Amino acid sequence: MPKLPRLALAIESHLRGVLGSTRRPSTMPSPALLKLDHGPNSNPPSRRGSMAQTLSGLTMESSVQSSYVRDALKRATMQLEVLESAKRLAAYTAVDHHVLPEHTVIGVGSGSTVPYVVDRIIQQGDKLNKHRVFIPTGFQSKELIVRGGLKLGDVDQYPTIDVTIDGADEVDAELNCIKGGGACHLREKVLAEAAEVFVVVADYRKNTGLLGKSWKQGVPIEVAPFAYAKLLQNLHRLGSPEATLRMAKMKAGPIVTDNGNFCIDAPFDEAYMKDPHDLLAKIKMLTGVVEVGLFCGMAKAAYFGNEDGSVTVRYESGKTETISASAIEE
Repeated sequence: MPKLPRLALAIESHLRGVLGSTRRPSTMPSPALLKLDHGPNSNPPSRRGSMAQTLSGLTMESSVQSSYVRDALKRATMQLEVLESAKRLAAYTAVDHHVLPEHTVIGVGSGSTVPYVVDRIIQQGDKLNKHRVFIPTGFQSKELIVRGGLKLGDVDQYPTIDVTIDGADEVDAELNCIKGGGACHLREKVLAEAAEVFVVVADYRKNTGLLGKSWKQGVPIEVAPFAYAKLLQNLHRLGSPEATLRMAKMKAGPIVTDNGNFCIDAPFDEAYMKDPHDLLAKIKMLTGVVEVGLFCGMAKAAYFGNEDGSVTVRYESGKTETISASAIEE
């Protein structure tokens, strides 16, 4: 499929010829596109005719490109809609099953699925929510709580939480999780540990048998800034030679967490990920590590929204059930 910049280059080249520009173009379009290679014995057409022919060809090419782009956008939009629907169904089902009328202190996690968690809680109505307090894991969830008109609290005020619902980057067969893609895993783990019930919500992509299968970025590790260089060396020796400091995308320098720390992403191979409990203990022993994005033995249940509209629920007991789309009340 031709690339869009060729259209601009072709038109620019012809305009230079028509206007008598003496500046040499930095990049010329292909002769096949411009149809300017007439051979040594042929008479080139007039500039006006050449321009008309070229623009006609470009119009056809542009039409093909536009059709291709429209089809690609349509496919991407449909895929995104399926993904968002899966997240919403997982969140709604988890809230319906675990945020009960008697619950008054609720932890709200982070990630792309969590807005649907808050949305479903709001749908439970003011009669219930006016007696509740909501504890956020970070800036995102704090904003969701405030904008939803819910009462904001802090874990130092409410050290015991009835239920915490949070997202995950990946969940294995035993409900061990990788979390920290948003660099909030310290606060997320505090709220998960403080909760009587910790529940994970995610879409079908996060449901794997072994950690590291779908989440390739590595284990997120929050570290003290002054210790990051030494910790990188230690992690390389421990078994993660590709461990790197996570850099910011919209500013120069590294990501800074809500707690003022840095974040290292440390990929480990399958041999290490088969025993995340052991790996967690080894990383936590490194001086300078604040918290590790491995949540082992913490979740009571995990809800995964599927492409077909159903929700798969996995429990810490090992039981798995699938709730059909028709059984989920939206």
